[in-house]
Amino acid sequence: MLSENEIEFRVRYQETDAQGRVHHANYVTYFEMGRTELLRSQGLSYRELEEAGFFLVVAGIEIQYHSGAQYDDLLRLVTRTVKVKGATVQHEYEIYCEQELVVRGYSRLGCVDKNGRVQRLPELLRASR
Repeated sequence: MLSENEIEFRVRYQETDAQGRVHHANYVTYFEMGRTELLRSQGLSYRELEEAGFFLVVAGIEIQYHSGAQYDDLLRLVTRTVKVKGATVQHEYEIYCEQELVVRGYSRLGCVDKNGRVQRLPELLRASR
């Protein structure tokens, strides 16, 4: 299974601030899009995971800003699974506008059941690394 996926998308007007740049909070949403599509590229979906009783919650996130993106820019998001261990999975993200790095980020997700109790990642996620 894949441990890296790439998607392209355009910045929508409502994602920008008064200066015409992507508001910093939207990069977290972009990272979630990347994780969702990485999982989908492996033949899975968050819906299927949740129906099986596994929920992935954000335990930590870090973003390093390098340059700004603007409305209608075509962005390329690379999402990588960098570590899978026990109940956690870590991802790295890079967003580019053309060849320029816009942001780099990292997230750590924990696996819980529907009651919020920590549980080991299901085999189908551990095997995807």
